[in-house]
Amino acid sequence: MKKRVAVVGAGPGGLAAAMLLSHAGADVTVFEERDCVGGRTSTIGNDSYRFDLGPTFFLYPQILREIFVQCGLDLDAAVAMKRLDPHYHLHFERGGTLLARPDPADMERQIAALSSVDAGGFARFLEHNRRKFTAFAPILQRPFGSFTEAIKPDLLPVLPYFKPWRSVESDLRMFFGDERLRLACAFQSKYLGMSPFTCPSIFTILSFLEYEYGVFHPIGGCAAVSRAMAKAAEGLGASVRLSEPVTRISFEGRTARKVHTPAGTYDCDALVINADFAHAMEKLVPDELRRKWSNAQLERKKYSCSTFMLYLGINRELPELKHHNIFISADYHDNLTDIEQRHVLSPNPSFYVCNPSLTDPTLAPPGNSALYVLVPVSHLHPGIDWKQEAQRFRRLTFDQLAKIGIKDLEKDIEYERMITPDDWQESFSVYRGAVFNLAHSLDQMLFRRPANRFGELDGVYLVGGGTHPGSGLPVIYESARITARLVAKDMGL
Repeated sequence: MKKRVAVVGAGPGGLAAAMLLSHAGADVTVFEERDCVGGRTSTIGNDSYRFDLGPTFFLYPQILREIFVQCGLDLDAAVAMKRLDPHYHLHFERGGTLLARPDPADMERQIAALSSVDAGGFARFLEHNRRKFTAFAPILQRPFGSFTEAIKPDLLPVLPYFKPWRSVESDLRMFFGDERLRLACAFQSKYLGMSPFTCPSIFTILSFLEYEYGVFHPIGGCAAVSRAMAKAAEGLGASVRLSEPVTRISFEGRTARKVHTPAGTYDCDALVINADFAHAMEKLVPDELRRKWSNAQLERKKYSCSTFMLYLGINRELPELKHHNIFISADYHDNLTDIEQRHVLSPNPSFYVCNPSLTDPTLAPPGNSALYVLVPVSHLHPGIDWKQEAQRFRRLTFDQLAKIGIKDLEKDIEYERMITPDDWQESFSVYRGAVFNLAHSLDQMLFRRPANRFGELDGVYLVGGGTHPGSGLPVIYESARITARLVAKDMGL
């Protein structure tokens, strides 16, 4: 009889784990509370306009490509992807713009135009981070269930690059004197929901990965990748059950034995949790079974920022925008301090705008635009009442858009949806609305993060942004690969 694996959540990590474990010979059932796969990497909209709910950047496709190959499949045949040039357009309120491109020579020319003293810094940045990424790759590819995993001799190459006293922004001072150029290679820490002024310096590799391996747009949006993974998992024998939330887990002692849904009860030999970590722990696992990650402990942990979202169907084209557009406010440091420490709404927030219909005609009617607007904000905190603030902040967001030339937009809106941190928690089951999960501070990384083989319980494993290696699609896929290897080993697959 096949070993039975239940996967809670059909997000990117759960789907990748389902593919790998089905291919390894397990009987896999994926339970998803929503009516579509992908979790935050899914689609919202209507018949005319479609938007990625969460991630819009597809970076470092090598990991998912390898997962497909391991399962005897071809990612590129399943999803058409376009490599973007430019990657994005950066607007600095302090002055100047930068068109981030995959051409190093062009980048050097643009950098010299912004700051002549920083000419040559980009090449040195790439070379340094090329070595750093090579050294750190093994850390991202293995489990860290305990402290001993962090002191193995094969991790010695990491030591010259491990500088816990440095942040991403301070590390970049080795290459760029101009603050704008540092921020151009530092804002990527927001992919983890962190400020570059506090994010550990290891994560300068995020910007490097964009230039080394490219920024891609999957046709149909990043949600198209989730749909392709679900189709692949089902083709490998997995069952994906939509609109069927897991409401309870039955334990014998500390061992998970059954999952319960409104449709029935299912036995399992192993349980893989892909749901938002803190939310799943509080909802599904009795507090008395958790020591290190009890409700009281979860309350004390550090969490990422949240996001204020506008999804706008616009009845005209927006040639003034590139595919990805980023506005960095003049008081960027204060903006991030408002988010991470003061937990208040900034009067002059930075923001990100995606205009994917420029590249992908499947997302909006001809001549129209599907606009995705993201403003980083604090996770849920008593200092902000979104029921009172949502409409005011929406108005402020339109005022901010005018700063990059997007004016008089409201009269052209045919579709609009707004999502606040309240909505992330209440409608999408995200603890405190922290869409990037537990913060990636040094005291919440490696063996200090919830382990892929969840040590609090027997037969329970984790995938997704709440476990090692962390948030962001590439590392979430890697978490699935790590976890699938552990499950396969433990179950003798």
